[in-house]
Amino acid sequence: MSSSARGLWQALAGLAAGLLFGGGLAFGGMTDPAVVQGFLDIAGDWNPSLIGVMGAAVVVSFIGYRLVRRGPRPWLAPAFHLPHEYNVDAALLLGAALFGAGWGLAGYCPGPALAALPALLPGTAQFVLAMLAGLGLVRLWRAWRADQPTRP
Repeated sequence: MSSSARGLWQALAGLAAGLLFGGGLAFGGMTDPAVVQGFLDIAGDWNPSLIGVMGAAVVVSFIGYRLVRRGPRPWLAPAFHLPHEYNVDAALLLGAALFGAGWGLAGYCPGPALAALPALLPGTAQFVLAMLAGLGLVRLWRAWRADQPTRP
């Protein structure tokens, strides 16, 4: 398969996966901040409805990874690209804490926020803009740190 044909198939597969993922988030209620915040409010008026959505996602992902990894390579790429290091460092812990705090306060994480944009729910666009600004700041900070001289 030529590289241009492979690129087209990769783009179409990405579009299909994104539409399926976004539709699943919307169908499961993950694009409604009130539902997400109700799920996270275990000490108050807890809404356990997202347990089924998350459980189904874990099962589908588990089975999907097992099926895909049986082949010698992915269908639309020359090789698998898997992480080789699993370092738990300060940046990972800080990022996880910020993600969790943002998810709890806003009721959104990146995927559901992007899936909710077409619904024009209040606060969604502001969340996405703030998320993109945060991503940009991290890129700038990392670039700045890479330019700093190393200490002996």
